[in-house]
Amino acid sequence: MMWEPSAKSDDPIMIIGGGLAGSEAAYQLAKRGVRVKLYEMRPKKYPPAHRTSKLAELVCSNSLGSDMLSSPAGILKAEMRALDSLIIKCADLHKVPAGWALAVDREAFSEEVTSRISSIPLIEIVIEEVTRIEGGPAIIATGPLTSTALTSSLKEMVGKGFLYFYDAVAPVVLRETINMDIAFYGSRYGHGEDYINCPLTEEEYQRFYEALMNAEVAARHDFEEERFFEGCLPIEVIAKRGRDALRFGPMRPVGIKDPRTEKEPYAVVQLRQDDKEGRLYNMVGFQTNLRWSEQDRVFRLIRGLEEVEFARYGVMHRNIYVNAPTVLDAWLRLKGFKDVFMAGQIVGVEGYVESTAMGLVAALNMFCLLEGLPLLSWPRDTAIGSLLWYLKNANPSSFQPMNINLGLFPPLPQKIKDRRKRCEFIAQKALSSLEVFMKAHENVFCSKHE
Repeated sequence: MMWEPSAKSDDPIMIIGGGLAGSEAAYQLAKRGVRVKLYEMRPKKYPPAHRTSKLAELVCSNSLGSDMLSSPAGILKAEMRALDSLIIKCADLHKVPAGWALAVDREAFSEEVTSRISSIPLIEIVIEEVTRIEGGPAIIATGPLTSTALTSSLKEMVGKGFLYFYDAVAPVVLRETINMDIAFYGSRYGHGEDYINCPLTEEEYQRFYEALMNAEVAARHDFEEERFFEGCLPIEVIAKRGRDALRFGPMRPVGIKDPRTEKEPYAVVQLRQDDKEGRLYNMVGFQTNLRWSEQDRVFRLIRGLEEVEFARYGVMHRNIYVNAPTVLDAWLRLKGFKDVFMAGQIVGVEGYVESTAMGLVAALNMFCLLEGLPLLSWPRDTAIGSLLWYLKNANPSSFQPMNINLGLFPPLPQKIKDRRKRCEFIAQKALSSLEVFMKAHENVFCSKHE
């Protein structure tokens, strides 16, 4: 049975979740003249890993990924800029040095999003936990940290297609406590000096590896089973795959030269700036579920971090997503509900910008539904269209959250061996298709309230 829209055209749309996707969705609807009630349970109730009451808080890395058109992530950002994404606009305003990546001062970024959303008259922010959904019109953008009560309600709505995995957060340290007599600035292959690098000899790596393998992890409490997203594995899990697994993963030394020896280290730990002032740095790829006391002990074995002060320890939290090919239609709408859309990481995408893009898509489809317009079918050769294609066509039995990547785009008419040139070709085609798509749907993409 399909639910019919239950609100009049002048009734507010319910958006549940004030993260990246929910904030983006609220902005996109409001700029088209639609009233919105944005529900966020913080500060009344805090989910694991959250620390502030601000909208669009970044709980993991402060990097939104590559910003180059020679990368899939850069193509997606270019599309989002063309679509007037609030999240990308705020990220551009508060970016910090990170080489080719778009990284932000996380607190200034969240403050900017909160300020802008709060200033829009058509958006009412409601500080309240939503524990149950009976119907729409609504956009569910509760993200991977959906509350226990709402998770139970969603399980009733989606049935056996509901899945979950576990994600982890990397530690953040104070820059002034890093020993720069040992550590050094630099990026791979000499591309800038945006990272702090801590080099390790073979003996130092072996000592660190053995300590990590024997370190105690934090209890999982009510977690049903241990499942991880391959793209965000805890460092202790990677280490269990073999002695050199870290050296081919987050501690790979390829492309890095120690200026003191002019040689490539045996292994290296990179730290990336986490705030605009450059006082905080996060340990790249060091997501972890180790006990805090163990992080203190093990990570101080890394040369250059012997006396480091942790501003935030790594933590692990439960991430939730739906089996999109089973429970969602091609427009991110919950099957069986005509006016309930899902958005953000909970739909089965991985990454800040991917999640934001799904908030934008859900909002535009909701707008089309309210206006009696056909829901949007995005061009497959765009990054957004490729993500939506994956969510619709992936194998339900092995479905896992996915970042934007070259494998999602349709095959090229001719082979281009050079990856950079291949990306640039795809980018040109994607942005051209998006421009044509937006012109063909001017009644959707021309906002009523600029």
